[in-house]
Amino acid sequence: MATFGPSKYMNTAILLIGGNMGDRPKFLQQAASLIAARAGRVLRESTMYETAPWGDVQQPDYLNQALVVETTMEAPVLLEVLLEIEKEIGRVRRQKWGSRVIDIDLIFFNNEVITLPQLKVPHPQMQNRRFVLAPLQEIVPQWVHPILQLTVDQLLEACPDPLPAHKFIAAAH
Repeated sequence: MATFGPSKYMNTAILLIGGNMGDRPKFLQQAASLIAARAGRVLRESTMYETAPWGDVQQPDYLNQALVVETTMEAPVLLEVLLEIEKEIGRVRRQKWGSRVIDIDLIFFNNEVITLPQLKVPHPQMQNRRFVLAPLQEIVPQWVHPILQLTVDQLLEACPDPLPAHKFIAAAH
């Protein structure tokens, strides 16, 4: 069993988790817990943000949250673990931009640029999506995009996406 702690072999992954079906806060919390148990240590997590759907707009609003994860895994292995977590929580891939219980995206991995058939890092559209940038700005505002050479703060300021991203306030039961 792997042990975690300070090591020159640690990687930093920036993830975005989100979903718009069922008990959204519960599914995001479940995803974060499973990521911590199987992928690495969650160092920081943003507030949950409620955002309008992207692409197919005829669906419920999303909750999104950014996580900073310290992991010994390399990006392709981490992606496989994240996909397994999605499946375990109940993700079924039916259509692009369709409703989902959970989605886990690998936004940044260290300062690497990765181009594989199944994985592109940094996430190719992150700079155009407020629902990605708003939670990222909360926890890594000065993180520099390795291709665009702009910070998350600068990317959010220049973001063309008109859809708002609001901090989520859970209704009292």
